Amino acid sequence: MNRASASADTRFFKSVQSAMEMHPLFMLVDPCLIWFYRLSGYALVDFFIGTFVLAFAALVLGEITIAFAFVLVRKRIDEATGEVTRFHNLSMAALKEGDKPAYQAANKLANEAFGKSFFMQIALSAAFLWPIFFALVWMGYRFSDMEFKLLFTDSSIGYPAVFVALYAAAYLMFRRIKYKLPYFRRIGEILNSYNKGTDRIESSADIKTAEGQIKK
Repeated sequence: MNRASASADTRFFKSVQSAMEMHPLFMLVDPCLIWFYRLSGYALVDFFIGTFVLAFAALVLGEITIAFAFVLVRKRIDEATGEVTRFHNLSMAALKEGDKPAYQAANKLANEAFGKSFFMQIALSAAFLWPIFFALVWMGYRFSDMEFKLLFTDSSIGYPAVFVALYAAAYLMFRRIKYKLPYFRRIGEILNSYNKGTDRIESSADIKTAEGQIKK
């Protein structure tokens, strides 16, 4: 590497060399993470390599965490899903019989069970997202001053935009092999059983007819 190139790399990576004081938790993982940013000796190349590895690691860790959390709360999800199915079918039966009070009562219970199931899924999504925030905070310590000029514009982007773009690329790659891996293949089989379970829910194709009967 010539002197001019070395000087450019030094300017480009100044934020790495003068990183802010880190939280002790980030200090533990910093030596491992920053190693991927020093593979080729070319700062720009290393930044994209390191960030892609970081994004891929965040994706896989998120997938493992949400799968593990799903296994832990699976019984509760089964119970909530069963309640949704049962009360939904009861409400459909009430519609067919023209029993409006029974329909309203069963439908209210079905909505409450669905809300419980929905918020469980929201909580699970947090288990998937936490590695992303962890990675971005660490990058903030290391690359807070780094910016990339956009071609033909006066605008620039920072490290979060680069991370998100590489995370999307990692996601597209990982989805091709995810269910070929034993652990995720097992989780996929469990999720497929839930999809098949929707067959137990009575169809609402005749709901308009039944509602018409209630109104009469």
